[in-house]
Amino acid sequence: MKVVILAAGMARRLQPLTNSTPKCLLPVGDKTLIDRALISIKAAGLSHVVIVTGFEADQIKKHCQSHYSDINFEWIHNERFEETNNIYSLWLTKETMSGHSLLLLDSDIIFHHQILTNLLESNFENCLALRESDKLGDEEIKVTVDEEGFVKAISKVVDPKQAIGESLGIELFGIGLTYKLFRCVNELIVKQGRDNDFYEVAFEKIIFEGGQIKPVSVGSLPCMEIDTASDLQAAFPLSIQLDHE
Repeated sequence: MKVVILAAGMARRLQPLTNSTPKCLLPVGDKTLIDRALISIKAAGLSHVVIVTGFEADQIKKHCQSHYSDINFEWIHNERFEETNNIYSLWLTKETMSGHSLLLLDSDIIFHHQILTNLLESNFENCLALRESDKLGDEEIKVTVDEEGFVKAISKVVDPKQAIGESLGIELFGIGLTYKLFRCVNELIVKQGRDNDFYEVAFEKIIFEGGQIKPVSVGSLPCMEIDTASDLQAAFPLSIQLDHE
């Protein structure tokens, strides 16, 4: 299994904090977002991490290599980070992910380390972390499920009234579904030119073709996505909670 962390974006909504600092290197409490992710990855027993960089790539690489010598890093640079979305960054990992299962992480989330463990120890080879909620807006990646409890739709445009919660940006796929994922991503980018989409559009294509992804609720475990300065402020007490567990 390889972990893929997507960290190429410019985080314009967090400017001026991100004028010269990538979002994943912003401190939340006494640790950066990337630190918190890597600590959780290590706690889950994983050590092979692929990081896709873009904006201020050297800062991220230097930070990770100087603090985590026990992690085997692979570095992939998205030279088109200013004009593409995360589906393109994911597509760039297609060769290194061939023949491997995938743990996919967005780099702008703060979460309890047990969430990773729960995914890895679940009975589902293909699953994603879900924050159950009936208070969802336009920004969240919302999830609906079918009669068997598998993901039916996953996107920002899902009707909040139909959704059972929000996808956190943490997904676990076995080798088989990882192969299908990259086949779908490749078709979307190469044949349709959709390099500015969110990667969830590929999840929906997989589901349309018969693939199954199980949402695994995080329950009361703390987690949130950081998009704005107000998010960063709101995450501070959460970071204190995480650091004292």
